[in-house]
Amino acid sequence: MKIQKYFDELKRSMEYLAEDPTAIFLGQAVAYAGTAMSNTLKDISLDRKVEIPVDEDMQMGMTNGLALQGKLPVSIFPRWNFFLLATNQLVNHLDKFSEMSAGGYQPKAIIRTGIGSERPLHPGHQHIGDYTDAYKKMLNNVEIIRLEDPKDIFPAYEKAHTRTDGKSTILVEYGDYYNEK
Repeated sequence: MKIQKYFDELKRSMEYLAEDPTAIFLGQAVAYAGTAMSNTLKDISLDRKVEIPVDEDMQMGMTNGLALQGKLPVSIFPRWNFFLLATNQLVNHLDKFSEMSAGGYQPKAIIRTGIGSERPLHPGHQHIGDYTDAYKKMLNNVEIIRLEDPKDIFPAYEKAHTRTDGKSTILVEYGDYYNEK
């Protein structure tokens, strides 16, 4: 298959995940337009999407609960800068469930976040952070994958979906690449 553009591969990946009946897409601008990520979900049924108010800690807590119930939450935080507010639920809970339960619970979540675009207009430093390396140091049971090239996108989401190693996955997008690659 010919590799598509960055945006097209993200959209294809979301549609692939939507084929899983346990997948639930949740976050800000998921059911309604509002970010570039919203457009990657436009062909997914509204009944599979849960719009969340601006409350990242609550969203990550809901993600954890859905994962513990055997659902596949695809939790969308448009930028790392906002995802910082979900750190408690991510580091102290999702990442530690396996250890806290002696391997009894190994919930799996897929988390989308991004490094905000700087072109054509710089949105301010509170929107363009990349905290990938810092989070890699804090997490043992959550893998972080940067999506730098369109050819890597679908395989990364496929890995996140089919993995059986008890890990969740954070996939980091680059806002500038939506129109550049």
